[in-house]
Amino acid sequence: MWDEVIRVARVLVIDDEDVIGAVLRYAFLEQGHETLTADGGRIGIETARRQRPDAIVLDLMMPEVNGHDVLEALRDVDATDVPILVLTAVTQTRERDRCLAEGADRVMTKPFDPRDVATVIDDMLNLPPVPSFRHAS
Repeated sequence: MWDEVIRVARVLVIDDEDVIGAVLRYAFLEQGHETLTADGGRIGIETARRQRPDAIVLDLMMPEVNGHDVLEALRDVDATDVPILVLTAVTQTRERDRCLAEGADRVMTKPFDPRDVATVIDDMLNLPPVPSFRHAS
């Protein structure tokens, strides 16, 4: 009965750290989401344009094409309204405000709990909470 997982949303994770993508993929899978990953800004923009995800989780600090450049490309050029959650190690209010002004819908700081990221994505997509079937230890 619980073997079948219904895919609720397609989430694109744009981050140059593979471990972040893997950890978030697991958290999103628990929520029933399909996860796409891109290991940098340029491939992230291409993947977003080609795959049309329901939501994007975007790392800010990446080499070559950083998160600010990705926000600009997705908001200004594509005029997409896909919800974007920015993850950043920068904790300054000025950086958070800049991301929001550039088109991010939410900003979370690293380190983070992957389940919190999944919950924020669900909230951004106006999805009901997914019941947890984990056993208490």
